Amino acid sequence: MENRTAVMEFILLGFTNDRRLQLLIFVVLLVAYLFTIVGNILIITITLVDCCLQTPMYYFLRNFSLLEIIFTSVIMPKALANMALGGQTISLIGCFAQSFLYFILGTTEFLLLAVMSFDRYVAICNPLRYTAIMSSQVCTLLALSSWIGGILFIIAPTIVLLQLPFCGPNVINHFFCDSTPLIKLACANTWLIECMGFITALLLVLGTLAISLVSYIKIISTVMHVPSAQGRHKAFSTCSSHITVVSITYGSCIFMYVKPMWSGGLELSKVVALLNTVVSPLLNPFIYSLRNKQVQDAVRKAIGQSAAFCKDPKM
Repeated sequence: MENRTAVMEFILLGFTNDRRLQLLIFVVLLVAYLFTIVGNILIITITLVDCCLQTPMYYFLRNFSLLEIIFTSVIMPKALANMALGGQTISLIGCFAQSFLYFILGTTEFLLLAVMSFDRYVAICNPLRYTAIMSSQVCTLLALSSWIGGILFIIAPTIVLLQLPFCGPNVINHFFCDSTPLIKLACANTWLIECMGFITALLLVLGTLAISLVSYIKIISTVMHVPSAQGRHKAFSTCSSHITVVSITYGSCIFMYVKPMWSGGLELSKVVALLNTVVSPLLNPFIYSLRNKQVQDAVRKAIGQSAAFCKDPKM
């Protein structure tokens, strides 16, 4: 127990020691973080208040946007505070909590993306039975299962991580408490947790990716039998946004976590982690709005109503 509590805080090296460059990165990431929060809140609000968007697809999109807000908020406020104040420390408990929440939410994201793929499969391949299959009870159960599944997948590796002694050094070569550099600081054999992490990531990422791939293979097969070009375009347009998000999310995470932990450099992992924790949550609202006519129409309608209210508050 004494060895385990010897390290009471960790030092996060972040991106650079150059103060000017650090402040520049701070400004860029702060703007990206604010746009991420505003964009995802807008998606949640629009899909809640617009009567035309009360479908399973947008129910899952609301969950996804909420997830992205929490996901990026687990990492960015501490990273931004360190860059703004010139600090580098994070407490032992804070580091474990950040790592735990990061992986729970990341796992939930994969499960939710698989659910969204299944939803698109049912909508396009079984349109007549869509409302019966994707009832409100089923949608709630699928969304809840994704959130709970995120905890269940990560709980075993987390328990093993908490048992590891950390007695120095305490320098983490990252901008947050990612598991790869954190585990390297343990004063014990880490073979078990490395294997558990690799197997968990392999099963989770490739398992959910398989669900998405099978869903879209069946979707493509169904759409190719649609006689009109307009019908095929409409069917594909409902899936294009989701395919883009799936590509970004899976691409970055397969590089970071499915590869063996000893096979890559941490500097490159920082760049990929930025893609996963900053760029992807930032782009998701734009991807779903720019590629989705229903969302565009809902946004224009909301802006029009807000403008009319501002001109005549008595309306």
